[in-house]
Amino acid sequence: MTPKDSLVDAVRAGLEELADSRKAPEMQAYMKSEMPFLGVQKPGRVALLKSLPRIEDRDSWLEAVQTLWREATYREERYVALSLSGDRRFQSVDLLPWFDEMIVTGAWWDFVDEIASKLVGPLLRSTPEVVRPLMLKWSVDSDKWRRRTSIICQLGSKGATDVELLTACIEANVDDRDFFLRKGIGWALREFAKTEPGWVRSFVEARPGLSPLSRREALKHL
Repeated sequence: MTPKDSLVDAVRAGLEELADSRKAPEMQAYMKSEMPFLGVQKPGRVALLKSLPRIEDRDSWLEAVQTLWREATYREERYVALSLSGDRRFQSVDLLPWFDEMIVTGAWWDFVDEIASKLVGPLLRSTPEVVRPLMLKWSVDSDKWRRRTSIICQLGSKGATDVELLTACIEANVDDRDFFLRKGIGWALREFAKTEPGWVRSFVEARPGLSPLSRREALKHL
C-alpha cells in the first residue's frame, strides 16, 4: 500500500469510527450543507489528525489531500483534507492553484475562511511578490469566494498588514450587496483595528458608502 493510500484509508476509517448519527443532521443543518456529515465534531477531528500516519514525500502528501477533498462523501473528509493541506513542511506558492481549487469547489465560509487566513495569508506574507498580484486579481473576480479571500487573507497579519492591498481589495467590493463580502470587509477592518484603530476609524469615516453591516463590524470594538 502506498503512503497516500495509507493516509486516505486511515482518515476514512477514523472518521467512520468517530461518527455520531445523532449529531450529523444537526451539523448539516447548521452549515446549510448539501454534503452530509458523519457527526464528527472538531475535538474528534483534531485527535484523529494527531494519530494519522506521517507522510514524508511531498507528492504523496498532496495526492492524499487532493484525493480526500475531491472524493469526499462527507464534509468531515474535506475538513481533514483542509487541515492536512496546511502542513508547514510543504508550504510554498506552487500550492496556490490547489488552494484556489478548494476555495472554488468548497464555496462556503467554513472552508474559505480557513483557507484565506491560514493558508493564503502566510504565503502572502512570505512571498508577496507572487501572492499580492493574485489577490488584486481575485478582488475583482466573478467568484465571490475568491473575492472574500482577497479581503480576509490578512486577518492574522497585524503590523505586517499590507494596507494598500487591504484598501484595494475592500474598495473593489464595497458596492457589492452580497452578505459574505460585506461581512468579510467588516471582519478584516475589525481585526486590523486591534493593531491600527486610528487608521480603521479614519478609513470608515472617509467612506460613507460602506454598508451598515461592514461599518458596524469594523467599529465593533472601537
